[in-house]
Amino acid sequence: MTDPANDPVLDATRSALDGPGASPADDAAGHPSALLHVNDVRKVYGSGHTEVVAVSDATMAVDEGEFVALLGPSGSGKTTLISIIGGLLAPSSGRVTVGDVDVTAMNKKELTAFRAERVGFVFQSANLVPFLTARENLLFVSSLVKGISRTQANERADQLLSELGLSARAKNLPEQLSGGERQRVAIGRALMNDPDLVLVDEPTAALDTAMGRQVVELLRREIKARGKTGIMVTHDLRMVEYTDRVFEILDGHLTHVEQPSAIGH
Repeated sequence: MTDPANDPVLDATRSALDGPGASPADDAAGHPSALLHVNDVRKVYGSGHTEVVAVSDATMAVDEGEFVALLGPSGSGKTTLISIIGGLLAPSSGRVTVGDVDVTAMNKKELTAFRAERVGFVFQSANLVPFLTARENLLFVSSLVKGISRTQANERADQLLSELGLSARAKNLPEQLSGGERQRVAIGRALMNDPDLVLVDEPTAALDTAMGRQVVELLRREIKARGKTGIMVTHDLRMVEYTDRVFEILDGHLTHVEQPSAIGH
């Protein structure tokens, strides 16, 4: 376990509200036509003396075609915030919009459709279905979306596997793939429904530095080439150089927004 006194991510975010970058609210004001808007989002667990504020009045905006990092140490609220953005968690207050859709106003049925059709998730541990091949893991996503024919789904899966360098591994089960290959399948699965928003949670946590860089470079390339909006949750300072902007979060507070070059390595 990292000693908090020597944690480089804590050092990078400890400056909090007086950090050199713009405040997230000021930064959001400069992106009025962004695809994603998060306005004063708050998530509280418990009440009274047991109350825990996981996310405190977060405001941010991310443009179409932009790939940004959400940087902070463990327990800072990163995963809670993107879970709210992706419709996996309901906020205690505040609003999230993707395009012209108010995610926070949706009922359960609408949220299920929103996640299936407009959001792609890449989780820390890949979370592939263990008894499905790489190709079948991608095709499973298309089965959740209305209006996609089997022929269209097969063509899209084969195209993604080819772009991700996995054509030769299409028939392999997850246990037959390396960690990097499993993460590439997870990226393909996230892109399978042609989402507006791609949310990535600690994609390099189980990978060595070289493989981690390959995976994040691949994510950036795919998001940029397809004009998607991507948010990568990370505590890995080495990976922020591949993003367009860095939102820093500490103890549930979005503190400031930096250019990747301003983050110490």
